[in-house]
Amino acid sequence: MLLINAGVAGGAEPVCEVEDWQVFDKAVREAGIFVSGESLADLVTATTVSVAGDGTRTVVDGPFAETREVLGGFYVIDVPDLDAALEWAARCPGSWGGGSVVVRPVADFGA
Repeated sequence: MLLINAGVAGGAEPVCEVEDWQVFDKAVREAGIFVSGESLADLVTATTVSVAGDGTRTVVDGPFAETREVLGGFYVIDVPDLDAALEWAARCPGSWGGGSVVVRPVADFGA
């Protein structure tokens, strides 16, 4: 899974355009490695829920990330190894400039 951390609005100038994402998306699909993926809506639409040990629920607006990056979307790809996943992460426009892409395997619980 490629977790795309985009820079928060108001930061530096964007280093990629919509067309860059379209090129990357097409490349992933044409390579036959695309399993699933989505772009997330603007972070102002996010709501964060946490439950304390006593069961008290807290609901707040936004992700309140303490970094300049927020999760912007994800791709689930099927590649043979970590090196291939890292190569695709580097090609992802989300990794350019101030963004980053986290590569994590999807857990297999044998279901």
